[in-house]
Order: sequence, then structure tokens, then C-alpha cells
Amino acid sequence: MSRHPTVKWAQRTDRVYITIDLPDAQDVKLKLEPEGKFFFSATSGPDKIPYEVDIDLYDKVDVNESKASVGLRNIHYLVKKAENKWWSRLLKQAGKPPVFLKVDWDKWIDEDEEGKDDKPDMDFGDLDFSKMNMGGLDAEAAGGDENDESDTEEENEVGTTPAGNREAPPPSTSSEPDTKTA
Repeated sequence: MSRHPTVKWAQRTDRVYITIDLPDAQDVKLKLEPEGKFFFSATSGPDKIPYEVDIDLYDKVDVNESKASVGLRNIHYLVKKAENKWWSRLLKQAGKPPVFLKVDWDKWIDEDEEGKDDKPDMDFGDLDFSKMNMGGLDAEAAGGDENDESDTEEENEVGTTPAGNREAPPPSTSSEPDTKTA
């Protein structure tokens, strides 16, 4: 009895990405038919455990334009669709997909996002961020006053404490003697 490796998939309008996760796969056999029949078999591990995938894809494919790559950890198959259209699912059979079949979120792009540039829409051109004082420098290097506690000069003259409470006015420093002493 064969086991099923994890199969991940994603699509574009014109192609389907199928990735079979099977480290150290040996005796790999891949077969793709124009009607959409996809077959994979291989052995893995020191006990040469057999693995197999036999699925019917949603629609017809172009076998001559499809490509496979067998790596050390997985097998990648780029399947060219016969018609450039979005498939509603990977398998021809409706219903719940098999447990070994998963969406490849690393390659997935929504239908309405396809064709948009993958790069951000921001073009900063020749903008020099080092001159924008956006942080990363201490106050003195940025040209600020290191003793500035963001109080205005008017607030400091009135004599408010850092908590905002008013202080008593400072004592007079005139040179006249105090005449109210007893």
C-alpha cells in the first residue's frame, strides 16, 4: 500500500504550480496526460517506502509546455493549462479535497491580484531619508537642544512645575533691609 506525500498547489491564469514534498525521493515517475490526469510515484527513506499521487486535474493541460524539476526535498511541476482561465479548484471532482492536498500560500496570488506588479507602488526616487530627521539620532546630533523638555519659555517664566502646578513667586532680591522684623 502506497502512502501519499503532501502536495501543495497554486495557480495563475495560464498555469498551475504543483509541489510534492518528499525528501530524498528515488525512482521518481511523473506522468501528465492532456485530459488532466496527473500521476506521481517514488520511494523515499532507507526502507524505500512507496509514495503515490493519482489525481484528475480540473481541466485539460498542455503536456508539451509543462515542466518538472526533481530536487532533494521536493518535486516541482509547472503545469501549463490548455486554456488561459482561472480554475475554481485543482481537482475535477467537487467536494472536500484529500487531506494530503494543500494550498501553496508561498506561491498563491488571488485572481484579482494577478498581473499587478509584485513590487510596492511607492517610488521614492532620489529621496534622501537621512535628511528627514526620522529618528535614530540623539537630540544633539539632530540639532535639537538636549535640555529641552518641550516647555515653552512662557510656561517657564510663569513658574509652573513639571506637573503643571503654579509655584510661589521667587523672593525679592533687593538690597533694602527688611523693615518688618520685630
